[in-house]
Amino acid sequence: MQLFSPTTLGALALSNRVVMAPLTRMRAGVSGEPNDMMVEYYRQRASIGLIVSEGVFTSAVSRSNPGQPGITTDAQLAGWRRVADAVHAEGGTIVMQLMHGGRVSHEDTTGGLTPVAPSAIAINGQTYTPLGKKAYPTPHALTESEAGDIVTEHVTAATRAIEAGFDGVELHSANGYLLHEFLSPVSNVRTDSYGGSPDKRARLVIDVATAVAAAIGGDRVGIRISPSHNIQDVLEEDADVTRATYDALMTGLAPLGLAYLSVLHAQPDSDLVQDLRARFGGPLVINTGFSAVTGRDEAAELIEAGTADAVAVGRPVIANPDLVGRWKDNAPVNEADPSTFYTPTAEGYTDYPALAS
Repeated sequence: MQLFSPTTLGALALSNRVVMAPLTRMRAGVSGEPNDMMVEYYRQRASIGLIVSEGVFTSAVSRSNPGQPGITTDAQLAGWRRVADAVHAEGGTIVMQLMHGGRVSHEDTTGGLTPVAPSAIAINGQTYTPLGKKAYPTPHALTESEAGDIVTEHVTAATRAIEAGFDGVELHSANGYLLHEFLSPVSNVRTDSYGGSPDKRARLVIDVATAVAAAIGGDRVGIRISPSHNIQDVLEEDADVTRATYDALMTGLAPLGLAYLSVLHAQPDSDLVQDLRARFGGPLVINTGFSAVTGRDEAAELIEAGTADAVAVGRPVIANPDLVGRWKDNAPVNEADPSTFYTPTAEGYTDYPALAS
């Protein structure tokens, strides 16, 4: 199967075409420092062709979840270096997903800082905080100068990720977080240089990618998008507007020579996804499994049909540290336990068994 053949995504060498999707696990405690448990979790999964880390906060105000790890302090960097070293010792490849949570947060999570967003529009609903569930606050609308600071913040985080030994970074521009918030005309109602038209809504994401690529090399930078995902009140329901926005984004990204484009979409062979792939001009990683689990046969078919260059998988990787070996041998797989996805212990994290050798 081509799924198990090696490939390259920019400067990233993959032993197979299975990618560990970025998975929120909330095991880093109050400090946001990767710990022994996290080192073991990632080490166990090093046979995956490419590990994309969970979303890592790039500043205090960008922290979206309690227990989320960061890359803002020397102690956090040192913890991630242990993770990278452990993965590399097992022959794996790993990139760090840089995630600014934007308005998907709360002052109780950010240490008292008001969450930020393109516009001062709160999400309808509640979020988890260290003190329990609370209503989303109205975010602070970033000024043009502050929006520019987001670029610098990502460059600093990317540089620190490389210093920690990671093979590259992935920019999180999906799932309703800050960069994605700028792309939607519902969450971004600005009328300045960062809003009001498809080109302007795409500008911040392009600026971030351009600066990060200049700092660490475009061939070590991936980007994740989720057009029309319609999550966390980042709505993209007008097909023409959505297409124009993402066309503008791909046009801005194409000259950068990025390592890959990762797309979360239920229809990977759709005109939207495949046209964005062509406009981007580089390798495509597909993730179809947000609402449904991606299985072995589907993953293999996506590669065999040429729909994608690699396939990102979530829940099966949580439950099977040796997923690639199991899929290769068509062996039984463990089922993931959702009740342990976001708990702070090793249960449901590092205790899933591998197949007996």
